[in-house]
Amino acid sequence: MRLLDLFCGAGGAARGYSNAGFHVTGVDYHPQPRYAGHTFIYADAYEYVMEHGAEYDIVHASPPCQKYSTLAGRTGRAYPDSIAHTREVLDHVAKPWVIENVPDAPLEDPIVLCGTHFDLSADTEDGRRWLRRHRHFESSHELQAPPEECLCDCLPIGGVYGNGGGGAMTRGFRFSADQAGEAMEIGWMTRRELSQAVPPAYTTFIGFQLRRLLDESQAEPGSGSCTT
Repeated sequence: MRLLDLFCGAGGAARGYSNAGFHVTGVDYHPQPRYAGHTFIYADAYEYVMEHGAEYDIVHASPPCQKYSTLAGRTGRAYPDSIAHTREVLDHVAKPWVIENVPDAPLEDPIVLCGTHFDLSADTEDGRRWLRRHRHFESSHELQAPPEECLCDCLPIGGVYGNGGGGAMTRGFRFSADQAGEAMEIGWMTRRELSQAVPPAYTTFIGFQLRRLLDESQAEPGSGSCTT
């Protein structure tokens, strides 16, 4: 099963979808020498998906999040609102799709995933701490959220953010990019790449749901069974 990974970055989402059994092709208008998917294509994501999207079984998109980030107001820059355009393009392609973004992005009925759903954590000089990194996922097809609430009252580990220029300060303790990368289960990225990454555990969780969706849609009518 082939998955197209738009605005792919260094491939945190790609690694998760690969773990769920997809062959993943990433598209980005920045070179990605450490891309963790199977194939990387240097191209404009919108142009590529309009021309080639029908060749894939699923399309995932992580459009730029700067406009919706909590750091946006500090930069004084104007960023494009990319969510509506991304949704319009993916609907035109008419393949099952997922859009991922930060909590304040205008996604419709998204599920929310947090590192604590997957026990993502790392040892620090201050003890064991957990990844509190919320990401929202909207889909053309219904996704199921984890049955349990995230544990955001835990001792959190920060992560790199913005342009990757520094570690996050949490309760007086500064965390390194290596510690944040360990908690995210990402060991191949630079600090800047890590700041934009989706933890692979999130898309592994979503990927298995998408696999079931595709298996059910491909089952023969009246067969009474489908693979999972």
